[in-house]
Amino acid sequence: MPETNEPFPPRPPEPGDDGAALRERRPPRGKRRALEWIAVLGFAALVALGLRAYVVQTFYVPSGSMLPTLQIGDRMLVDKLPWVVDDIHRGDIVVFRRTPGDTSVADSDLVKRVVGLPGETISSRGDTVLIDGKPIDEPWLPKLVGQCYQSAFDIPTTHIPPGHYFVMGDCRGNSYDSRYWGTVPQSYIVGKVFVVLWRHGHPWFHWF
Repeated sequence: MPETNEPFPPRPPEPGDDGAALRERRPPRGKRRALEWIAVLGFAALVALGLRAYVVQTFYVPSGSMLPTLQIGDRMLVDKLPWVVDDIHRGDIVVFRRTPGDTSVADSDLVKRVVGLPGETISSRGDTVLIDGKPIDEPWLPKLVGQCYQSAFDIPTTHIPPGHYFVMGDCRGNSYDSRYWGTVPQSYIVGKVFVVLWRHGHPWFHWF
């Protein structure tokens, strides 16, 4: 047979061979779109859970112990990154799990301000907080009036163990805190408050 460069003729279509079988294997467009949305929402939920567990989390203020800095019902974001929790300074506002010695409330998480650091000895004289016997400035502390005012902070002389923090509410006259139930272990600290998002029923942004 002589060689030829002409292409082979296309295979004639068989009866019913019009691609219908291939189309039948694909889900309908509406179903595909629903599956895509389910996948997107599932991924978003996983990301949100990861952020909540390891990065940031929203908390609300359950009591008036941090007045007037934090109002009852405030919604705030807490930074939970490990290197943030490991780098706590005096004046930071932290959320922590309720310690076993605190039997005054049923809330599992509380918010207070860090006043004493690991290894320090804290006490008070009148309205002044003493660290290792020396007075400290508290520029973050608002003017205390009404129920928040306390003429003497009544901090018992306390040596703060390594890895523990002495916390107090800004509303010193109405705060049940480390003065009563002791220090907070670092392992109990959830994270640092860095912004208030919601106050009195509407968005309200305040950064710390």
